[in-house]
Amino acid sequence: MRFLRTRIENDSYVMNVLRAGNFKFEHGNNGLDKVGKPVNRDAWYMSPHTVDAYNDPTKNTIVLSAGVLQPPIFNKDADDAINYGAIGAMIGHEMIHGFDDQGRQFDKDGNLTDWWTKEDADKFNRSARVLVDEYNKFEVLPDLYINGKLTLGENIADFGGLTISYWAYRISLNGEPEKIDGCTGDRRFFLSYAQMWRESTRNESRRTLVQVDSHSPTRFRVNGVLFNVPEFYKAFPEVKVEDKLYRPEDLRPIIW
Repeated sequence: MRFLRTRIENDSYVMNVLRAGNFKFEHGNNGLDKVGKPVNRDAWYMSPHTVDAYNDPTKNTIVLSAGVLQPPIFNKDADDAINYGAIGAMIGHEMIHGFDDQGRQFDKDGNLTDWWTKEDADKFNRSARVLVDEYNKFEVLPDLYINGKLTLGENIADFGGLTISYWAYRISLNGEPEKIDGCTGDRRFFLSYAQMWRESTRNESRRTLVQVDSHSPTRFRVNGVLFNVPEFYKAFPEVKVEDKLYRPEDLRPIIW
């Protein structure tokens, strides 16, 4: 087997970036050397050490990199609540992408096919509009709001992924888990989900990403999801009607 590699030298960071970009252009998954050859359906679109995951609807495939198998996403020494709240939610997120506003348009073989009944599609779209309206009201910076349509697929995946991971966690239990540091299993589950999304970002970056990124800012990937989940309120009964993290039941969308 012939291994291809790019040159990494000590001249400058910029030149190494350019050489890596040229290598990817020539030999990457969509590189020039792939033109005219059969599609490699086993190829990954990220490196093993990248901390990420994705769903490819054209292959009906979910990929999780080796890079996610470390804290705060996965911790082999943590209890189940912590791991279900983090990597469980991530896996659920990628699963739900197969049934978000875009992924649902592909069938089990990866073909772009309208396989839903009109009744089911109409119900889905009505529920999705509630989520669009919700995220349109989230203010990232003064007078800068999330685009609920742009981020809809990711918001559906966040909401649905956390929901199915929560119920997978509850099904896995044999009785009620003990409290750890005064926290019930459910509280640890939701806290783990929030901790997974911690980051430090400048306002300039936030302003750019809101315009172009299909993902909501991480603060809203947490808060925008949790107050739609009924079990969150049971785990944190101190959240009251007047609090920012409270959302009336009649305004909470139900999608997956």
